Parts: sequence; C-alpha cells; structure tokens
Amino acid sequence: MKKNKTSRTLREKIFRWTKIIAFTYGVIGIALYYLQDKILLHPVALSKDYSFNFPIPFKEVNIQLNASDNLNLVEFFPTDSVRKGIVLYFHGNLRNVTRYAPYASNFTRHGYEVWMPDYPGYGKTTGQFTEGNVYMQAREVYKLAQTKFASDSIIIYGRSLGSGIASWLASRKPCKRLILETPYYSIADLFNRYAPIYPAASLSHFKFPTGEYLTDVTVPVTIFHGTDDWIIPYNRASKLKKVLKPGDEFITIDHGSHNDLNDFSIFHEKLDSILSL
Repeated sequence: MKKNKTSRTLREKIFRWTKIIAFTYGVIGIALYYLQDKILLHPVALSKDYSFNFPIPFKEVNIQLNASDNLNLVEFFPTDSVRKGIVLYFHGNLRNVTRYAPYASNFTRHGYEVWMPDYPGYGKTTGQFTEGNVYMQAREVYKLAQTKFASDSIIIYGRSLGSGIASWLASRKPCKRLILETPYYSIADLFNRYAPIYPAASLSHFKFPTGEYLTDVTVPVTIFHGTDDWIIPYNRASKLKKVLKPGDEFITIDHGSHNDLNDFSIFHEKLDSILSL
C-alpha cells in the first residue's frame, strides 16, 4: 500500500512539473514572438526639421513613396569632383544613419559617393518596418542611383541587419560587387542560435535569407566577419561559405567582434584593394 502511494505521489510530481515546464515554454515562446521586433530593431526616429551635421560633403534626399511614407537618405560625396562610382550602404539595426556616417570616408576617399538610406522608423524615414517595405525601399534607392551611374559602377554594401537587404538587391539588380560586413545566414538561423528549443522558422517575423539570396548573386562577393562576434557568431556567418562561388571571398578577422572591424588593418587593406579596382 505504501509503495502504491509513493508511486502515485511521484507521478503527481512529474505531472505537476511537466505542466510548469510546458507553461513556461509557452510563455517564453509567446514573448519571443511578440517582442522579437524590439529585440532585433533599435531605431531612433528624427524630426523632419532635424539638421544633419557631418564633417564631409553631403546632401539629404527625401523620396515620397506614397501619401504618408517618406524614404530619407543621405548622400556623401568625395572631395574630388571625379566620381569613380557609388556605394549603396545598407546599415545595421541601431539608431539611424548618424551612427554609420563616420564609415562613409572609407569609400569617399577612393572617389565613391556613398548613399545611406534609413529604414522605416529609423531617422526621418517613415512607414512600417516590414521585410517587403525594406526591399521596396532598397529598390527605389537603386533606381535613383541608376539615373547617375551605370550598373557596373554601383557597389552594394550591407552591414549586419543590412546584409540581408543588400544581398536581396544584388540578387535582383546588376551591380559591380557585393560587400557584406558581419552578415548572418538568415534571421531564422540567428533566432535558432539564441532560442534553439523553439521553431525559429515559424516564430520569426523576418526571414532575410542572405544565404539563399547569395546563390543568385553573379557579381563578386566579399564578406568580412570577426571570430569574436557575439551578436552574429562566427560559426553562423561561416555557413555562408558553402553558397559562395569561385572567386568570392570570406575574410576572417581574428579577434574581431561585431562593431569593431573598422579598427583592424586587414579590413582596410582588403577594402582599399577592392575600391582601387
């Protein structure tokens, strides 16, 4: 009799803990689903009358997409009047173009214009941040660039979040080269890295399948990634190697993390060699 009571008590404990674990799993899953935009996106909006102030020549451009949505981008110019081409720079997930403007000189000193658009909700760009809207706005920036430069003078550059957007554009529009800095294989794959016990593909609002897009990119591709990147781990980014074609490059920066590749000489040496072509 005592044995049966002990067995029943054990079953009750197992059942109770199973319910607790299932409830906790569900609550965390729901939180991840509804809060993932806040985890992934960190925009800072700017008022329409905000005045940009940068140390290199620039021009602010607004593209009215429809009655309510405005696409804002900043064009940075080399001091030399001769233009070698243009870099369409799709930035990361933090703040707005003001955070990434200091990197424009990496390109302008080689004679390239640099155009940095802000995403919906970032800076002065309005509208809803959806994958479809971001791709549509990237296409609009490319169309404007084509009015000034031939496709073989257009370099598409994607940093972090922007790597998926840049890869999408390069897979659909002709350009000179695609350069990716700290990219991911896909947002779902990155989601799976941080929450491996959840169905990442189903829960993720965004796909941004960089690896899938790279299979359709015909121009040369160069990727920079650091071994100490804790936001997009190196082993996740290195999955992109399997979709690169002959002649593409994956540049590993030892001890580089997510936001400091610009501090490494190997980054500048390789970038300079690309931009001097």
